[in-house]
Amino acid sequence: MKTKFIFVTGGVLSSLGKGICSASLGRLLKSRGYSVTIQKFDPYINIDPGTMNPLQHGEVFVTDDGGETDLDLGHYERFTDEDLSKYNNFTSGRIYKEVIDNERKGKFLGATIQVIPHVTDEIKNSIKKTLMRKKTDIIITEIGGTVGDIESLPFLEAIRQFKKDIGKENVLYIHVTYIPYLKTTEELKSKPTQHSVKELRSIGIQPDIIICRSETKLTDSIKDKISLFCDIEKEDTIEAIDARHIYEVPLMLQKEKLDSRVLSKLKLKTGRSDLKSWKKLVGTIHHLDGQVEIGIVGKYTKLKDAYISIVESLNHGGYFFKKNVKLTWINSELIDESCPDDNIFINMDGILVPYGFGFRGINGKINAIKCARESKIPFLGICLGMQCAVIEFGRNVLGLKDANSTEFAPDTINPVIDLMNDQKNIDDKGGTMRLGSYKCKLSIDSKAYKAYRKKIIFERHRHRYELNNYYRGKLEKAGMIVTGVNPEKNLAEIVEIKDHPWFVAVQFHPEFKSRPDRPHPLFRDFIGASIEYSSRKIKK
Repeated sequence: MKTKFIFVTGGVLSSLGKGICSASLGRLLKSRGYSVTIQKFDPYINIDPGTMNPLQHGEVFVTDDGGETDLDLGHYERFTDEDLSKYNNFTSGRIYKEVIDNERKGKFLGATIQVIPHVTDEIKNSIKKTLMRKKTDIIITEIGGTVGDIESLPFLEAIRQFKKDIGKENVLYIHVTYIPYLKTTEELKSKPTQHSVKELRSIGIQPDIIICRSETKLTDSIKDKISLFCDIEKEDTIEAIDARHIYEVPLMLQKEKLDSRVLSKLKLKTGRSDLKSWKKLVGTIHHLDGQVEIGIVGKYTKLKDAYISIVESLNHGGYFFKKNVKLTWINSELIDESCPDDNIFINMDGILVPYGFGFRGINGKINAIKCARESKIPFLGICLGMQCAVIEFGRNVLGLKDANSTEFAPDTINPVIDLMNDQKNIDDKGGTMRLGSYKCKLSIDSKAYKAYRKKIIFERHRHRYELNNYYRGKLEKAGMIVTGVNPEKNLAEIVEIKDHPWFVAVQFHPEFKSRPDRPHPLFRDFIGASIEYSSRKIKK
């Protein structure tokens, strides 16, 4: 069969959940036996989100091949259980850079470079680039932003042309919109959706299906209005009311027959849907028994999307044990030197210190790690969290009071964390870190090995600094053991503390490979250790 293409646009307002809708549709189509991949086009001029402030954009999701991508790709992977690549996320900046680079090389033979056809042609080429990696039955492409945004116009024009290029039977347009509910009059209003579709149609795109986000159920009269004024069948008005949990969305959309409508319009066989494992997952979520409290000590806590994959991974670990994971967000800037004697962690069953960049909030992270180490609270450190764990151990166990990272103190006498050798002559910040999947060899007598149950693992990275091997012998002699090593560069990937119930810190990002029905081994065992710690507290 020819590859089919589905384009998802958004209207009325941003943050409607196009990413979750796209991911849910991907899961539904995969459950019907089709191979599916999902890509995201972001209208901003940045080449990728790698240099963007997490408080503005949220987390940077990293793919196996080293792509720094939009956080929606995390949702795509978690819902479809498919590993994506750098070809699943394109920005305006990346598109324009490709066009300009080709112009500089003379590939356009002296032509005047214009948005149409040169930029739109490059966008269309980018739609197909995911097929270079892997042949796929269906490609879902989410267009970032909202219809009416100036930045989105070249992408919308490109997907309009795309239908003509490959045949209308191979293309489907889905528009996600919002139906506001006025409490004073107890009415749902379809006018914003009508105007949004009118704007889309003025560009030359007629949506085949409209997904209507709403706080309450749609009435038949509302569906009739949308059908009449937006020129679609009533059955193609899909209700998507607010869900208690994002993992319910695929089941809700299937109840609305979204997948069968999509397949029918693309002239594909419906087949039998297999969502047993997903239904079991949702059933587990609805019947969690008890809770475990985890403190996340970070510097971007004002925007939870900055740590969205970590949040989801912790929840996945909770589902495995049928426990609700209660998260307590702690701004690392607010933790002073008295942290170990404070009551801030008294209710915590586990402490997680995540990634980050720059000196702000570092002392708070180090103090939190000291508290976890001395109080025997289960601890998981990720990327900068591992580096802070090494600094804390160096200062408070080895007695190296000025132990530090050269990221924060370039002239420190004891650089227990130092810039990687192949990073020292790099000036450009974007796309130049140690990125993507790398091998790690585990020590058999480690908590990491007990979690993974294999000697060789592959995990995704995003960092410039590493544990300085000069101090490795001293650290291990004092009780901080390197239990995971990259064999090619002898790079320390995992450290553990011998005489601690569960203290594991990793240089990589395990959260990027966790799945809701198959939690990452480290998050699973971290939650398990936290549950045990909670039980011991209750017995005392």
